[in-house]
Amino acid sequence: MPQRLAAALLLACALAPAAAQAATTVRVGQPQAGTFQFVPLQVGIEAGIFKQHGIDVEVTDFGGGPREQQALTAGSIDLAIGSGPELALEVKGAPEIAVAAMADAPYAVVLAVLKDSPIKKAEDLKGKTVSVSSKGSLTYWLAQELSRQLGWGTAGFTIAPLGTTATQTAALKTHQIDGMIVEANAGYRLEEDGSGRVLVQFGDRIKTFHIYILYARRAFAESEPDAVRAFLAGWFDTIGYMHDHRDQTIDIVRRSADVSPALATRDYDELMGMFNRTGKFDPKALAVLARSFVEMGTLPSEPDMQSLISEKFLPGAR
Repeated sequence: MPQRLAAALLLACALAPAAAQAATTVRVGQPQAGTFQFVPLQVGIEAGIFKQHGIDVEVTDFGGGPREQQALTAGSIDLAIGSGPELALEVKGAPEIAVAAMADAPYAVVLAVLKDSPIKKAEDLKGKTVSVSSKGSLTYWLAQELSRQLGWGTAGFTIAPLGTTATQTAALKTHQIDGMIVEANAGYRLEEDGSGRVLVQFGDRIKTFHIYILYARRAFAESEPDAVRAFLAGWFDTIGYMHDHRDQTIDIVRRSADVSPALATRDYDELMGMFNRTGKFDPKALAVLARSFVEMGTLPSEPDMQSLISEKFLPGAR
């Protein structure tokens, strides 16, 4: 009996620190559910990677970047996945700081047309109408940049802000527009159901960029720096896991995005390479973003980009 009592006491002592160190809840926002670029959150949760770093990740979908930014400003979430162009919001007073480069070349965005469209190559877009989500958005800038690359300035084709992917798809299928710039999965779905095809893969045209960035609410980063570090450590461990566990990742993509196994596989094979493995910002990519702010009319001049970012929370940073 004494030996059993001693063993029980030793076990209780061993478990006490773990019980005392309860996992920290980190509230993370994503623009929308069901897209490959945001699936690392689901993978990290299902694989228990975030828990290994002592945090419980609570994910909220916002149905668009603007609503997510409003939630971050209101303090409803602690961290957010946002587009690179949203860095300009910091200059305008948004209480956030970019803490990691999440994805680089814009492989997550494509320009799609109908399958029977006479538009066979990007050069055929001259004078046509192409939809985007909203003015000043990432897709809006990509449309302008494509027009510039084709030698037409920013007005080679009409850019029509139409809102959601569903609205744009409906407009495309009723021939109100000639093409639409949307997240890759929407283009892949059109090819899968036989109604459309991907005309432009933006990652093939724009190599130096930060399409997605991880943002932290400044007050949260200041009061809970270890939680930010733990989340980022979990995030980049998750990206490593996804690289090493293709089949498991594809299965999670299939379930979370509600897509066919073939489409989930295409997502993985074509988009996995866009994820940044370290979170470090590329000065050249930041320069492209700074230029985009002026070109879209978001800011009157290029800001000091270093004041908008911080790498001190990244794994291995001191």
